[in-house]
Amino acid sequence: MTTVASGAPTLDVDPFSVPSLQDPHPVEDAIREAGPIVWLESHSIWATGRADLVQEIFLDQETFISSHGTGLTNTALEANWRKPSVILEQDQPQHTATRKLMNSVLSLKIVKQLKEDFQAEAFAVVDEVCARGEFDAVTDLAEAYPLRVLPDAVGLAPEGRQYLLKYANLNFQAMGPRDDALYEEAVVQAAEATEYVEWQMRRENLDQTKLAGKFFTAADEGAITEETAGLLVRTFLSAGLDTTMLGIGNALLALTRAPDAWSALREDPSLARTVFEETLRCHAPSPYIGRTVGTRTALGGVVLEPEQKIITCLSAANRDPRRWTDPKVFDITRDVRGHAAFGYGIHACVGQMMARMEAECLLTAFATRVDSLEVTAEPVRKLNHWLRGYTSMPMRVTLK
Repeated sequence: MTTVASGAPTLDVDPFSVPSLQDPHPVEDAIREAGPIVWLESHSIWATGRADLVQEIFLDQETFISSHGTGLTNTALEANWRKPSVILEQDQPQHTATRKLMNSVLSLKIVKQLKEDFQAEAFAVVDEVCARGEFDAVTDLAEAYPLRVLPDAVGLAPEGRQYLLKYANLNFQAMGPRDDALYEEAVVQAAEATEYVEWQMRRENLDQTKLAGKFFTAADEGAITEETAGLLVRTFLSAGLDTTMLGIGNALLALTRAPDAWSALREDPSLARTVFEETLRCHAPSPYIGRTVGTRTALGGVVLEPEQKIITCLSAANRDPRRWTDPKVFDITRDVRGHAAFGYGIHACVGQMMARMEAECLLTAFATRVDSLEVTAEPVRKLNHWLRGYTSMPMRVTLK
């Protein structure tokens, strides 16, 4: 570790290398503990893993802007691989109208209306899978369940859904470096998926009685453009599945490693939401988010210049010992309010209520039906620049 002219530590680490993705916590902890703000030579960016600074950055959307991309690439200076998100990659005042519309589509009232059907489907999936005794907790539960319920709720066409995960994988790989094999492989795998998404964004290919129809109703009323309506549909296609799936998988793995937590959930399935929240804190499925410095500013004793990138390390902040007691311990009795997994402020995850509801439904069904669980082989990590979780998790259960 050296020190740059600004006085900030410089770290020669790469959080997006394959070794770091396979064992991410040491690198994240090094970033957080080196100083409030550090310079990462590997990508010429600033980074912070301190809980207080992560929150400060999110809440100061005028200084730390989103419109220049929320990954490593400054999309004001380099071309992006897709059109910008009208939710994540917009600043005020443009952000207000689309966020307001998305909030109305994913309101608490609508989520509550969906919950009964989502819960019934969760029991159906759990009963079907767990009756086998042995299965893959990722592909058979954590992925299979959201892929059943969310596309139907949005109103996606039945055909082509196999492309959703490939497209989302590319979306999140592209948030990281674009000069490595992970990104290049994602581009190849998603070649047909990008065509599918462009097709699925159009109103004639959607069930307009479902959630997506509300976007095109707003377009007909003049609140947004037809193009914006389609881009809002794309938000579901690119960011509405992976983080929820990974969060559920992370929760199931955490329960195998925390017998007391599993015992408590098994005895009281109403603790499902509590388990998921501690999972989000301890094992955040989306560990990073980027901002661009909009105006020269000082943060953490460092002067940041316009157009520089700063990466907020959400996972590191969620394990910051300055904020959390015994942060590495998975403890479902702790008060997790204020964790950074969904961000803060006007750009906080717009689908967080839906994600929480899906996870709660599946974990409730699982705890209601299952008596014991164990992982029978080492889980396989998902190697994605911007996501954290597993692609495979062999599991054995016994039923109540």
